[in-house]
Amino acid sequence: MNFDFSDDQKFLKAEARKFLEANSPTTRVRTVLNDDATPHDAALWKAVGEQGWLGAAIPEAYGGLGLGHLELCVIAEELGRSLAPIPFASTVYFLAESVMLAGDEAQKADILPRIAAGEVIGALATSEGPGVVGPATVGATVSGGWLSGVKLPVTDGGIADLALVLAKENGQAGLYLVDLNGAGVSRETLTTLDPTRDAAKLTFKDAPAQRLGAAGEGFPLLEQVLDRAAVLLAFEQCGGADRALEMARDYALERYAFGRVIGSYQAIKHKLADMYIKNQVARSNAYYGAWALNTSAPELPVAASAARIAACEAYWYAAKENIETHGGIGFTWEMDCHLYYRRSRQLALVAGAPRVWKERLVSHLERRNAA
Repeated sequence: MNFDFSDDQKFLKAEARKFLEANSPTTRVRTVLNDDATPHDAALWKAVGEQGWLGAAIPEAYGGLGLGHLELCVIAEELGRSLAPIPFASTVYFLAESVMLAGDEAQKADILPRIAAGEVIGALATSEGPGVVGPATVGATVSGGWLSGVKLPVTDGGIADLALVLAKENGQAGLYLVDLNGAGVSRETLTTLDPTRDAAKLTFKDAPAQRLGAAGEGFPLLEQVLDRAAVLLAFEQCGGADRALEMARDYALERYAFGRVIGSYQAIKHKLADMYIKNQVARSNAYYGAWALNTSAPELPVAASAARIAACEAYWYAAKENIETHGGIGFTWEMDCHLYYRRSRQLALVAGAPRVWKERLVSHLERRNAA
């Protein structure tokens, strides 16, 4: 059985890399990082929309390309490799996937074409502070179509137009679509380790809200959305981890110490080998997740959890060891190493911390074994 991507998908991946190398160098990432008033690269966001990437997995009937999730995976990997400072994950992995999964015909016809055209930035608002999101931690409420409550931190919440909010109505949890530019919504920018991905505190006070999916299905629907997003995020993380390994390898082959390149020393060789192994484990799990996602296989919850755990570990380790390999200059502002470390930390939290996914993986395996 061949689990590799097709020639067309590899061509898309190569073209995406060329496009991003030309349009999203780290100098543009630094521009966003240095400018508090520019939380994302608006020009790159527009260009990505013109490439059709925002609608890669959206059906043609709703203005997308209708390619599928495998094509979205290869795009995600290149976005992660380039550290693209745009709200792609929030809009595509969370909002678009949610609407395609549970939206009614009117919601799909309204939202999906605007996402594909780059006219809408999305956000997922579930957390209300430290701790695991669960029935006992949801304080936001909906009454008569009006939402009240506080969500933080919300990735891309400061720039989003439309949010998917977890709230309770009549004691039942649900996911609700809320126009963040409408009445009853206020935002407060939050400081994070990676300012190239906006984060905000959202406060709702009688904001108009529209339920997505059936009543009381908030958590089952959220789990399905997170499983899909976990696979796509894993490819982003694999892209970043591979680039961090390349940076460490290239530096080890050009930096001399005591008359020899540092890559000739066992300590550096072993470090690079460990990075490579973790990256390959993450990629194997990401491929398994991509297969399960693209085929809607019942193994998706297990595959997504494994992909999420392995990718978080690989990216964090590669980004950390890249800094260490660069030695005394590795942590300085002038080097790009810290940019990858920042993004590795951000991506490890955006859909729930690794420990949460480890618990989910064990729970899914226990249920499967019991069955």
